[in-house]
Amino acid sequence: MASGSNSGGPRDPNRKNNGLDGLRKLGDDIEPTRSSRRRSRSVANEEGLAGVGSPESRGSRRRKVSRRVRRRRVIAALCLVVVLLLAFFGGTWVYLQYRFGQISKVDVSATQATQSGEPFNIMLVGSDSRSGLTGKLAADAGTTTDVQGQRSDVVMIWHVDPATKKITIISIPRDTMVSAGPLAATVGTFNRINTAYGSGPNNMVKIIQNNFGIPINHVVQVNFSGFVGATNALGGVWLNFPYPARDAYSGLDIKTPGCQLVSGYQALATSRSRHYEYYANGYWHTDGSSDFGRIKRQDAFLKSLVTSAKSKYNPLTINAFLGSIPQGIKLDSRFSLNELVGLGVNFHSVNPDSISTETIPTMSNGNVAPWGSVLFVDEPAAQELLVSVFGNQLMKPKTPPPNPSLQTPQPPVVTTTTTMAPTPTTSKTSKTTTPAPVATTTTTTPTPSFDPVPCSPK
Repeated sequence: MASGSNSGGPRDPNRKNNGLDGLRKLGDDIEPTRSSRRRSRSVANEEGLAGVGSPESRGSRRRKVSRRVRRRRVIAALCLVVVLLLAFFGGTWVYLQYRFGQISKVDVSATQATQSGEPFNIMLVGSDSRSGLTGKLAADAGTTTDVQGQRSDVVMIWHVDPATKKITIISIPRDTMVSAGPLAATVGTFNRINTAYGSGPNNMVKIIQNNFGIPINHVVQVNFSGFVGATNALGGVWLNFPYPARDAYSGLDIKTPGCQLVSGYQALATSRSRHYEYYANGYWHTDGSSDFGRIKRQDAFLKSLVTSAKSKYNPLTINAFLGSIPQGIKLDSRFSLNELVGLGVNFHSVNPDSISTETIPTMSNGNVAPWGSVLFVDEPAAQELLVSVFGNQLMKPKTPPPNPSLQTPQPPVVTTTTTMAPTPTTSKTSKTTTPAPVATTTTTTPTPSFDPVPCSPK
């Protein structure tokens, strides 16, 4: 039976081909989209890899970052060091100002202004004031009730040259006769130089400048208490005594010879000893040089004290020394902390043996009424010494010291190369004559082998 449906007959081959063609077309339409996606992903990956970089570029970037980090750390460390140094030195300066403020100051209007970088002169006065002494020291040396007032046991002029880093110390014996100048109304026209200090340092400065022409820029006063305190704070000084020594007046009592540590009252007694005795060959010998011998012992003590101070770096020792300064030490009000610190910095490395010590040349004329045994400045030797030390700093003396005839001639003109004879006087007949010589005995500073000298402990 015939049917009207196509399912029963053979299929049309074109229909199958048409289906395949449709699938191919659909595949072609889809494939570009996938390819484009793959290409997009590939491009994105490449861009990402480019962003990350190659291994070489990544290593270079790490090195650059590491260098920047190290640089920042170094800068931070340097900033920290600077801050710490500023804090340390700032704190140190504040502390020094505090200690400096504790030191007693005294107005000395007669001093001369210092010139930056130029040599300057410090008048160091060792006062015999007992103020501040307590306990055994007061019992040994006496109290202010036992010994009233003050006199200058020591008069030294320290000539300090910052350019050459040289220190020269000129000592003036306490019994040296001077023109009293501003004190004439109270102590007479002439008197011992040590009597001048009883009225204070300002008049002492005037007398030294008026008599010797030495410009004084600063003043340091040390009494018994200040001397002992500063010496003890540094741990004492080392001195070699060739023989056992004693002085019944100062209290010195060295029982055994040799290099030994001297401190406390024995340090003071050593520096003050004018009636020095030493034991040799079975009996006690007397040093008859009096004030000259004491000056020599003071010079030795000062050099040993400088050695002791140079060797101290312990902050506790330095603090103890700074703490001892206000006790019995006075400075002139113009002496600034900057100057003191500069002095310490510039001369910290100075060799104590290079410190030159001199004594004003004097001569004795025996007992001179009403003063007793006194000394007169020996010219032209004194002027030669002053010119060699102070040079053109010297001023013309307003009231020169008296000679043994109690006259006050101007000192001879002396240069560094030529020594002039004393200026002659003119008689009433207008004839130039030389005054008759006065019978005098020249006193020279001895160099005895029995005195103590600085030493180093073994």
